[in-house]
Amino acid sequence: MENVMKSKAVNSNSKQVAGSGRREFGKLALGGVFGGAALLASTRAAAGANASTTPAGIKLCAQAAAKPTEEELLFLQQLGAKYVSVGSTPDLRTADGFKSIKQRYASAGITVWNIGNMSVHNMPEVTLNLPGRDAKIDEYKQYLRNLGAAGISYTTYAHMGNGIWSSGRTTVRGASAREFDMASPDKYGQWGDQKWREPLSHGREYSKDEIWENFTYFIRQVAPVAEQVGVKIGIHPDDPPVPVLAGVPRCIFSNFEGYKRALEIANSPNVGLCLCCGTWLEGGRKLTGKDPEEMIRYFGASRIWKIHFRNVDAPLPHFVETFMDNGYYDMYKIMKALHDVKFDGITILDHSPSMVGGGYAQTAYGFAYMRALLDRANAESGS
Repeated sequence: MENVMKSKAVNSNSKQVAGSGRREFGKLALGGVFGGAALLASTRAAAGANASTTPAGIKLCAQAAAKPTEEELLFLQQLGAKYVSVGSTPDLRTADGFKSIKQRYASAGITVWNIGNMSVHNMPEVTLNLPGRDAKIDEYKQYLRNLGAAGISYTTYAHMGNGIWSSGRTTVRGASAREFDMASPDKYGQWGDQKWREPLSHGREYSKDEIWENFTYFIRQVAPVAEQVGVKIGIHPDDPPVPVLAGVPRCIFSNFEGYKRALEIANSPNVGLCLCCGTWLEGGRKLTGKDPEEMIRYFGASRIWKIHFRNVDAPLPHFVETFMDNGYYDMYKIMKALHDVKFDGITILDHSPSMVGGGYAQTAYGFAYMRALLDRANAESGS
């Protein structure tokens, strides 16, 4: 979830595989460039004054850049976005760098909820016990300390040994969208610049016990640091939640029982969930054990701190990432459950089909859709 790109880059990115992960989505989130940057100067004194108040603890959030332009800040103000989730550039991955990101957004009346670092967001060295594992864990610990020093109290972590898998792109309502088909001979996993294919992504088969042992080794080192510095770690599901891909079991964060056991192993109030509803819907209840609403009602606000709000057209073995109103799951069930459990974290648009207008259009569509669902939940409960 890194830098905001201009519309030219967003259009180019729509031709790439969305499985390149959250880093690439961050580039989509506020991509397009439109007129209006000059207007920001006249509204700076009233930054955020007209933004609607987020009720009941549910924080509608937008994906944004580490170094936003004046126009991007103005867009967020017009959207009514009071919270952002941002990536970080290598030059800002220090406590002071994180503080500077916060200050930039604060000048526009916007709160930075979390700051990502792609270098330690998903680490095959840790998941698979590859060379450099301990160095990566030390890097992650320092990342937590930097967040804590900057007053950032949440971060998302993924534990996927061979990344996010796709089989190409398809079209949804005229928009380019990520597709995954278990039967495709062209499916592949990707994270950043690394790319893996079947039959064996890392040269051998791994056992479930190895994956569990590697997670235990990691989480028992970093959880105490997270507690010390006051940062909550929300763990993202495997995308897609297939039991095994290219010799690597995805046995922990692909199902309800895996999450339960993982939190028991962590045994920490600072380790919980980033529930990516789109990923969970990819698996379907048959693979995951519970649908998104059931996950929210089981784990509650004390263990779920971030919601990736997206839909897919069908569960595995074949799915396409689609618009929120076009998938097989009723997204209102998610918002209603969040309201009922008094969720106090962020809900944010995740992977979505590309749109004319780039990231601005995608963000506006997703943000408005979430706001409408939240307004409905509040109205029905009388809050």
